[in-house]
Amino acid sequence: MAKINIAIDGPSGVGKSTIADIVADKLNYVHLDTGAMYRCVAYYILKNEIDYSNEEVLEKALSDLKISFQNDHVYLNGEDVTKEIRTNDISMMASKTSAVPMVRQKLVDLQKEIAKSKGYILDGRDICTVVLPDAEVKIFMNADAKARAQRRYDEYINKGIDADYETIYQDIIARDYQDSHRKISPLKKADDAIEIDTSHLTIDEVVDAVLNIINKEI
Repeated sequence: MAKINIAIDGPSGVGKSTIADIVADKLNYVHLDTGAMYRCVAYYILKNEIDYSNEEVLEKALSDLKISFQNDHVYLNGEDVTKEIRTNDISMMASKTSAVPMVRQKLVDLQKEIAKSKGYILDGRDICTVVLPDAEVKIFMNADAKARAQRRYDEYINKGIDADYETIYQDIIARDYQDSHRKISPLKKADDAIEIDTSHLTIDEVVDAVLNIINKEI
């Protein structure tokens, strides 16, 4: 059976990566976590105090980046940064740096090239609209901001990361605004994407909903 590409968009904290991981495993597809790629850039910029408003400096920094995925772990230049890139500070920085044209172009080009061979699930903010506009399946996952904040809070606590619910909630509100109002590739639902509201759904229920959509195309 010929494989297809599956694109999943949605705001921060809606559970895109979690669902994409599970669905990819069930279908024997590859989950390309584009959000983690942007988080890696943000982490590198913060850690090395890079002035990303300086194009020459930023271009040099981007050329030095090597991002890879292995066994649910994210590696940046050989360093396992799986936990480090999931903090609130990195989330906010990723939202800012992902709006920089040079950053977006580098990562979008890389994502498009990888997905050419089909059999990929990509999730992010602009997968349906920019990265994979020809994807055979397009899904837009959404959820109430308070529900997303609670999920992220629970996730951090379970991973041993210090967290404050109100801070997370306010950061999600701020990031929603940043992502939907940026000039380049703003977060928006593609006209032909199918929307799933996950606010009151369990992970299993969301997975079933996504698989039902996909199974109509494969």
